[in-house]
Amino acid sequence: MPSPSRRTVLATGSALAASGALPTQARAATATASDPWRTVLDDADLVWREMPRTWYEGPFLGNGFLGSGIYAEPGAPNGAIRFNVQHSEVQDHRPEFGSLFGLARLPIGHFTLEPVGTVTGLDWRLRLRDAELTGTLTTDQGTLTLRALVHDSRSVLAVEVTPSAGERGFRWVFHPADSISPRAAFKPVPAGYEGNPPAEVAEHDGVSAAVQALRAGGQYVTAWRERRAGGRGRRTLYVNVAHSHPRTTALGRALRAVRSAGTLSYDELARPHRARWDAFYRKSFLSLPDARMQRFYWIQLYKAAAAARRDAPVMATCGPWLEPTPWPNTWWNLNAQLEYWLIHGSNHLELDAVTRSLSEFRDNLTKEVAPAYRADSLGIPRTTDPSLVNGAAVADGGYGVGVPGQDPPTPEVGNLTWALHNVWLSYRHTMDESILRDVLFPLLRKAVAYYLHFLAPGPDGKLHLPATFSPEYGGNSRDCNYDLMLLKWGCRTLLESAELLGVDDESAPRWRSVLSRLTPYPTDANGYMIGADLPFAKSHRHYSHLLAVYPLYEVTGRTADERALIERSLAHWVGFEGALQGYTFTGAAAVSALLGKGEDALAYLEQLMSRFIQANTMYKESGPVIETPLSAAQSLHDMVCQSWGGVIHVFPALPAAWADLAVHGFRTQGAFLLSAVREDGATRWVRLVSEAGAPCVVRHGIQGPVEVRDARGRPLRYEDAGDGAIEIAVPRGGSALITAEGDRPDLRITPVAPNEPAPRWGLPGN
Repeated sequence: MPSPSRRTVLATGSALAASGALPTQARAATATASDPWRTVLDDADLVWREMPRTWYEGPFLGNGFLGSGIYAEPGAPNGAIRFNVQHSEVQDHRPEFGSLFGLARLPIGHFTLEPVGTVTGLDWRLRLRDAELTGTLTTDQGTLTLRALVHDSRSVLAVEVTPSAGERGFRWVFHPADSISPRAAFKPVPAGYEGNPPAEVAEHDGVSAAVQALRAGGQYVTAWRERRAGGRGRRTLYVNVAHSHPRTTALGRALRAVRSAGTLSYDELARPHRARWDAFYRKSFLSLPDARMQRFYWIQLYKAAAAARRDAPVMATCGPWLEPTPWPNTWWNLNAQLEYWLIHGSNHLELDAVTRSLSEFRDNLTKEVAPAYRADSLGIPRTTDPSLVNGAAVADGGYGVGVPGQDPPTPEVGNLTWALHNVWLSYRHTMDESILRDVLFPLLRKAVAYYLHFLAPGPDGKLHLPATFSPEYGGNSRDCNYDLMLLKWGCRTLLESAELLGVDDESAPRWRSVLSRLTPYPTDANGYMIGADLPFAKSHRHYSHLLAVYPLYEVTGRTADERALIERSLAHWVGFEGALQGYTFTGAAAVSALLGKGEDALAYLEQLMSRFIQANTMYKESGPVIETPLSAAQSLHDMVCQSWGGVIHVFPALPAAWADLAVHGFRTQGAFLLSAVREDGATRWVRLVSEAGAPCVVRHGIQGPVEVRDARGRPLRYEDAGDGAIEIAVPRGGSALITAEGDRPDLRITPVAPNEPAPRWGLPGN
């Protein structure tokens, strides 16, 4: 039978609570087996036996708000250690200077751990399962044994140091940073812009505080104290950062947070912190035989949870770890979207700040389009602060949405529609109708309405767009593929959503007209063009002209001609060296995975690892940016499981070297939780747990006749859905186990053996 339509696939109502449990049949056996999560997480720990010199080499801690990057203090003669203290809510509030100066993230400062002697060695480990740095620092006077964490819920940096006798005189020193946009070190500041006044440091009944006043009103405050406990000179530093605007309440909040945390020992703080991180990891599981890649994957899950929370600001380009950067705010023409893709498959929707922010601050999106269009339209500029405000479009200080057919400002129009695709993914992976009704439909309706103001018929009878901008290529073009592809996806999704919600929308005829009359995507002999006026003719890191292929899955290679077009476009895009960057290769890997080319996908990821990924799995271009490693985790997801077009594709693009693989709790569209095992190059079993009772069509990949059974082992009826897929009626809360006919495999989820040893991430030495 044919696959269900996208309308049918979308419609199943609200999702149930996420389940992290193992398959029912596996629980008893697993209770007596080794803990697979502990095994893979301990194996993925980052290790340092050499001193990290930069943020790209050192440990990093965070909880979505407070972040600390740890590395050698530059220029310190004895090898002091820097603990950066940054916070995702700390920003300026002068919109007249634009999002990158007047609304920029502001640097806070750092602590230095200053030993008595000169550092001669270290042995550190970032323990992923506890989100905790542990180890020793050796000097010519003794040792400093440390443990450090950024508390999951208290938002306190706690660093416990136990010195040997010769190092009992070590000290902590706080260094406030100049409160000025980091972009000022890279670009000329706007006329009239100046930094904020210096911070004032004072004692407050045993707690120190650096109070940073803001010229726009308000303040941000770093508060800290040390607690001495035990007879071995053990000392614990407690640090909190608070921000307030326009009021000056941050000081009181920071002092209270430090005093409260300081009543607890490090171990007392650590226990609930470790428990929360343990629960986080157990929501999903992935093990593959490439040891380096498996470790990288688990580090990205740690990184995502250290950088993101639903109630935290949408990640800026470097997450909560602000370092010198020309990009000190949130970027919406690729970065934010890529940062959050991995939360869906890994079953971590609790990190979804994109859906929450677009909903909470939607009124600000009205102000980002020109006044003539505000009655019915929304847009999001290239850069915003956490409340989605861009501020004035000053030189080098911010970029407005722009108007199609006009320049300046640059008519970069599609960013909101692309961001709403992330919201659609959150809906599809949970089937939570409130996301569809309250966020996606009303916002997408107005994002598409902005396009509709400019669509006009041409001599060919087709609808065309005036010149717009394809992110980062340079130059404007009529019928820009970035916008045509997003517009077509937007109209299709609005029509399907309206039907699901029972909405008789007055704009529906216009949406249908767009789908039937929109001009075809411009192509030439090399594949997809940037637009009708602009061929793809130079090296370009961004895949803005390929969105219909990935991530929209509007063009998937259904026919031989369509597949050839994708292959030709991909080869032409990556064939230009010069401007290619890390996320070029994550995108190329994902497109290859769509085509079922596992060897190619792995080759692109290996290029990413060898050319761009840094020692601690961070990434840099002109400054620190974190979207690329996070999107590489999504490319791994795309190799292991895809769900689009109403079909779940199990192990669709695995290279031959990955003959064994185990996945558990992987969330798919339709709100299914997937567990599956591959052994000796063949899929052994697949299990799907339905949270919403959505239609279940799965390409399971098991060779020959199959059996499908429910949680009690009873046969389930299924039908052939064509192209290697079957359709199973799985009720809400039910499950389906697919095996080869007559096979009764071991259903335990266990780590797979690595093909060969690989070095740990970090600086493990020889």
